[in-house]
Amino acid sequence: MRFSMISLGALALAAATPAFAQEASEATDATEPAPAVTVTGSFGVTTDYRFRGLSQSNKKAAGQATVNVNHESGLYVGTWASTISENSLPGYGEAEVDLYGGYTKTFDNGLGVDVGLLYYLYPLSRDTLGGVANDTDFFEPYASVNYTLGPVNVKVGGNYAWSGQAGLGDQDSLYLYSNVSATIPNTPVKLLGHVGRSDGALGAFNLDPADENYLDWSLGAEVAVQGFTLGVSYVDTDVTNQRVFGDKFSDLVGGNATVLGYITYAF
Repeated sequence: MRFSMISLGALALAAATPAFAQEASEATDATEPAPAVTVTGSFGVTTDYRFRGLSQSNKKAAGQATVNVNHESGLYVGTWASTISENSLPGYGEAEVDLYGGYTKTFDNGLGVDVGLLYYLYPLSRDTLGGVANDTDFFEPYASVNYTLGPVNVKVGGNYAWSGQAGLGDQDSLYLYSNVSATIPNTPVKLLGHVGRSDGALGAFNLDPADENYLDWSLGAEVAVQGFTLGVSYVDTDVTNQRVFGDKFSDLVGGNATVLGYITYAF
């Protein structure tokens, strides 16, 4: 799920080797130093791809994958991709690819920071007549601060996309959010909470054209075992539920309440 989508960061891994014999008469434990550059990633499937509370896959399953290249300095680059649906995003095609790069650092006192730049790319976008690609892509800088105390992590952050970009038109966009996670001691279970506020070009999903913001929130839990993560999450928004031609407006824009599940494998 990107809602923690989004909120991107680098993963740090260490490599170790078992003891080996230096001489015939003795053996010594040895550990290789962590490599300067590591490559990590994951792939999986979710029952509904929700971006800031709104379905991008027409409330159906979506395949997703990510690859990160991380440097020991804290610098990182990566890409994240997901299938999407034309029914949810007319003219955007059937795929979303996010390219990103940034810097992350965790201090000894448990405080962490993450800053970077996202580029949303829709490589299969076409206009309604099947002609040239639509102007759908845009950049979005992001920044966040998090604090870890024991099994609990609290994170606050924001994403801002300036106006004048092809995918946004003459409006800018601001997304502010907070995430909380807590691992239950002596178990592989993690509890997750999220709340976010969209404003501007990506926040105009209400009947009132002057209302250009909405809230999204979620509560969930996940279990991680041997590289696999299995999760379930309740997702909702405050997009208006007023009925339009017999359907709730929130249903029409994919912002209705739902319970989704996901499974990923990290490498």
